[in-house]
Amino acid sequence: MAGDGRGLGALLRPDSVAIVGASNDPGRLPGLPIRFLKEGGFKGAIWPVNPQRDLVQGLKSYPTVAVLRGAPDVAIIVVPLPLVQRAIEDCAAKGAKFALVFTTGFGETGAEGAQAQKALLDAAGAAGMRVLGPNCLGCFNSETGFYGTFAIALTKGLHTPGNVAVVSQSGAYGEQLSHLAKERGLGVRYFVSTGNEADINLGEVISWLADEPEIDVIVAYAEGTRRPAELVAALARAQAADKQVVFMKVGRSTAGAAAAASHTATLAGEDRVWDAVFRKYGVYRARTTEEQLDVAYAAARRKFPTGRRAAILSVSGGFGIQLSDAAAYNDLETPPLPADLAERLASLLPYGSIRNPLDASGQVVTHLDKLMTSLELLSGSPSFDAVIAFFGTVPLVDSMGAPLFEAVVGGAPSIADRLVVLSLVADEASVRGYERAGYLVFEEPYRAARAVSALAYLGAARRRTAEPVALPASADLPGDALSEFSAKALLAQFGVPVPPERLATSADEAAAAAQAIGFPVVMKICSPAIAHKTEIGGVLLSLASEAAVREGYDRLIERALAAGYDRGVVEGVIVAPMAARGIETILGAQNDPVFGPVVLFGLGGVHAEVFKDTVIRLAPITEQEAHEMIREVRSWPLLDGARGAEPADVDALAKALSGLSRFAAANADRVSTIDVNPFVVWPKGKGAAALDALVALTPATDHQAG
Repeated sequence: MAGDGRGLGALLRPDSVAIVGASNDPGRLPGLPIRFLKEGGFKGAIWPVNPQRDLVQGLKSYPTVAVLRGAPDVAIIVVPLPLVQRAIEDCAAKGAKFALVFTTGFGETGAEGAQAQKALLDAAGAAGMRVLGPNCLGCFNSETGFYGTFAIALTKGLHTPGNVAVVSQSGAYGEQLSHLAKERGLGVRYFVSTGNEADINLGEVISWLADEPEIDVIVAYAEGTRRPAELVAALARAQAADKQVVFMKVGRSTAGAAAAASHTATLAGEDRVWDAVFRKYGVYRARTTEEQLDVAYAAARRKFPTGRRAAILSVSGGFGIQLSDAAAYNDLETPPLPADLAERLASLLPYGSIRNPLDASGQVVTHLDKLMTSLELLSGSPSFDAVIAFFGTVPLVDSMGAPLFEAVVGGAPSIADRLVVLSLVADEASVRGYERAGYLVFEEPYRAARAVSALAYLGAARRRTAEPVALPASADLPGDALSEFSAKALLAQFGVPVPPERLATSADEAAAAAQAIGFPVVMKICSPAIAHKTEIGGVLLSLASEAAVREGYDRLIERALAAGYDRGVVEGVIVAPMAARGIETILGAQNDPVFGPVVLFGLGGVHAEVFKDTVIRLAPITEQEAHEMIREVRSWPLLDGARGAEPADVDALAKALSGLSRFAAANADRVSTIDVNPFVVWPKGKGAAALDALVALTPATDHQAG
């Protein structure tokens, strides 16, 4: 029943609401929705359904759904578990458009609950009624006063509509997040808790919110997704509509079952695939509630820097240093002051430390005109993308707080188009005043730096344009596994270069191959059944004569047989040239069970396996995206010519990585994992090559095989 979200208007802007199981007690769960609807000034019809009472909280009560004055847009189900199915059937028969099921005890409890959930959904679906939940906290629209929820935090005050929406699989977390956002001064216009997602899911809600012109920031929480295609489409829709999505995804795991056969599966765990999805669609992933709120708060102001260069102004040398450390930790740059700017600041602040961070010293609070001029100079400099100013507890001092406020707020129009973040401690009224003037305000310096970093990430994502990636035709793949030789021959067709190697099925063929290739050579046992050749001694290096090659062939075959492999599964022996020294990397791809094919890159050896210095993306990727991936690994300087070494042929590397990703995407129905390890990259202009490769296939279905 799920859709793209376009049909959720009546859910979040209903004209009529029925509360099935409504309580006359506004403090009890079944009574809270009516209480909130009344307090919120909801203008639509409110129809309590309670056969025991004529009036519920002062409203006419109806004994059954069947006798309601009309078909409600939204029916809120707050009855005990044994009565839910009947309530759903009654609402469906009446023609309700949406049912909100608060009741627990369904799919989250096990097989019996899942069966009950299916029966509920079947009854609703037969009548075309959509379901939010079960096991959800409902939803609200603070603009219209529609509060279809029992969120107890609302007893402390309803929301003011703003440009933020909250959507959460967990009702408890979504409620807390919404409440904290309100306390932070954010206007939460919409809240939706999806619960078990029997029907309406997170992706569908995000899609609907993406089309809402009043919404700029979507704050989301998920534990997983059973409908990844809808979620991906929703994130793409939000990105296209320039909505900033701040997402918390919890739950971490790795693809452990495949680890024995694949480095890629080990390195590209499920959680990292979510990261790849988020990066592709410009979603900011928060790790804590504090971070999620801070980034939502910052993004709601819609000031996105064009880079990561920050100028720091402080009235305390110590805090200036602390801010510099926080900036570095959050990948912000703090470049030196340009000479002309430093000269002007030196004449303006003769008692200050003229550098970045700029220590204006505490004396500047008695020269507030100079403070504002300093802020204007830093903000107006093309050398910086943002300014972070630390004022500490100065605003708390009666003789200083008000003049500082007047100066900073009064000077705001001169820097209105620039991102200026204040780190200070002040009363709530002053903080709100600074915010209305266009500043972001954080008490703690680290959070200020993190917010600037987040805005830089979101700003870069907004400027990124998606390039279409043409996929090749799917390959004609065998019904079972591929050997190294077959895997490399296949990948070579899609832009992954391989050495000029040959497959020998006898000692004579091996000797002839070595003569043609040129000594010295490498010899490797070749079999689709032997994934890790070194474990059986299946690799011989630096063979420099025909006699050594002949003897090597026989030795490799004997070792394979001794390891228990039948001669019928051994294709022969690969004869390849000894590769020149270069930088070893790993290229990989995996068909993630949730989001489909992803591509992986990292430096080889300990960099990939010990330090986990790898990056992943959703496949396919362009060569430009491949270049971005390559530069993201911590060991990028090794490829860029560290310590005077020649830079590596990064263009050849990017071309191979893009080609591998396109092959993986085009054959996602058959390819489960690809490892190209090592993929050696030689100096610039000299190319690269796959020295080993593994392509793991999923069994072909009868349809595919035919």
